[in-house]
Amino acid sequence: MKTRLFVSGQLINGGELSLEGDRARYLGRVLRLAVGDEISVFNGEGGEWSARIDAMTKSTVTLGIGVQSDPGTESALKIHLVQGISRGERMDFVVQKATELGVKRITPVLTEYGVVKLDAARAEKRRDHWQSIAASACEQSGRTRVPLVDAPMTLRDWFGNKPTEVDTELILTPGAATSLAGIAAPQTKVCVLIGPEGGFSHTEYEDASVAGFAAVTLGPRVLRTETAAVAALSIMQSLWGDLT
Repeated sequence: MKTRLFVSGQLINGGELSLEGDRARYLGRVLRLAVGDEISVFNGEGGEWSARIDAMTKSTVTLGIGVQSDPGTESALKIHLVQGISRGERMDFVVQKATELGVKRITPVLTEYGVVKLDAARAEKRRDHWQSIAASACEQSGRTRVPLVDAPMTLRDWFGNKPTEVDTELILTPGAATSLAGIAAPQTKVCVLIGPEGGFSHTEYEDASVAGFAAVTLGPRVLRTETAAVAALSIMQSLWGDLT
């Protein structure tokens, strides 16, 4: 399989792109590519381009850009995941797998029962970290649009500023009377709320209900937060998207 690389900046058919730093070292020292080798590049805004390594030094790589193409890997189903922040690798896993499963936007939220606490500086660093994970997941999965990862905020603040252009709003709730599979297909976008390790508090479930979110269940077993995210997104893509 041809190497895919996420790059910043504008890509133009027949143009040239210079890479420095980590991106250049990745091609030369990690992948051990050489002048004349071909790769694919994308900038996260849709489409990908064929590219050839025209020049290489220890710290720079010059790419000749070919022609744009559309591999058809973006799902028509628009999913916004609002995920209670969990510890370390669990949250990294959710961001990675959500990207692979076609999510368009990820909003990490701080909740009452969540064990993770972030000040403004740490929150911005985590957002950058998760955005990088999403970009890497796009490289691996063939996606051409990198999902937006929002800066972490409290769930209450998010309820006060949530997007309005969503017609299906769901919150995973153990023991809910309605299954996810029983929900009608969304007309525009679907937003799903998933709690952290400790789940949502009673107040948060009430706030979600007032905000118009329908409670749904994935079945009789209580799943870990990272398992619930993968299961819910897989079900939605299978029911309404492109997972076959």
